[in-house]
Amino acid sequence: MRLDPLSSTLFALADPTRRGLLARLASGDATVTDLALPYDMSVAAISKHLKVLENAGLISRGRDAQWRPCHLETAPLKSVSDWLEEYRAFWERNLDSLDAYLKTVRPKTAAKKTAKPKAKRKPR
Repeated sequence: MRLDPLSSTLFALADPTRRGLLARLASGDATVTDLALPYDMSVAAISKHLKVLENAGLISRGRDAQWRPCHLETAPLKSVSDWLEEYRAFWERNLDSLDAYLKTVRPKTAAKKTAKPKAKRKPR
């Protein structure tokens, strides 16, 4: 089953190792060996993670003689950001509405709290 681009990107970002690899690539291109150094896993395991990132379009691999440096591709991240922006705007509108509603309710609630309670009668 082939995932749509947004789903592929979100799937790739779901793993903390892959997010770490992307964070490293944000500071510049790197080889698989360089990327594997901070991880307690084999170069083959890192290569599998990189393949997922490559399939999602989050990285590309170049050629420099015998080296194949990995390069961060930002277009899929922009797509995720645009998708999330729709929800941020939705929640912002709803929270603004909630804030306006709470401002109308607060004076009534505050008035009830400041009103003196009626004195209780003592039983005879």
